[in-house]
Amino acid sequence: MSPVVDLDRLCVRRGDVHALADVTARLRPGVVTALVGHNGAGKSTLLDVLAGVRPPTSGRVLGLRGRSVAYVPQRSAVPDDLPVTVGDVLAMGRWREVGPWRRLGAADRALVAQVADRLELAGLLRRPLSSVSGGQRQRALVGQGLVARADVLLVDEPTAGVDTGTREALLAAIADEAGRGALVVHATHEQAAVDRAGAVLALDAGRLAR
Repeated sequence: MSPVVDLDRLCVRRGDVHALADVTARLRPGVVTALVGHNGAGKSTLLDVLAGVRPPTSGRVLGLRGRSVAYVPQRSAVPDDLPVTVGDVLAMGRWREVGPWRRLGAADRALVAQVADRLELAGLLRRPLSSVSGGQRQRALVGQGLVARADVLLVDEPTAGVDTGTREALLAAIADEAGRGALVVHATHEQAAVDRAGAVLALDAGRLAR
């Protein structure tokens, strides 16, 4: 099981604006943490810092050293016409282990098939990503994070704009990741997703809401 991750007086400045300001919190493995707040509250910025793609201006993140991290961005950040198949998207989750565009081993292929079955994508693996529905694209993107089998899973708005069936499938799969001991954080605006989380971290204008 991953260690706890501590956010210690974390700050991120963008010019004169504090995207995050003095955020101190503890994130626990085996728990789904819902990251909530209005647009511009700092949710995506915090996920970027945890993913290592944005350095903090000050403060520290403790507990991530040596741990693998999978980051699933918002669907809107991924072009719908990306020239890959659904199976390619899932397989990318194994790149950290096997290298980009390398042939997957038997165990990797089995893991892709397992996640595809879990998210009802097994019949779509050869389909271009651009040819499937928005909900199926979202399942594929989250599936990539699941295939990574990382110590830490970060997901930005996993259920935004999807139907009820897709929402339930994605939340159940995310909960399964926490169940195997991963530390899971997802940003959300949806009450159904908050209700399924084991912990909630609320941000307001870059600060922890009191």
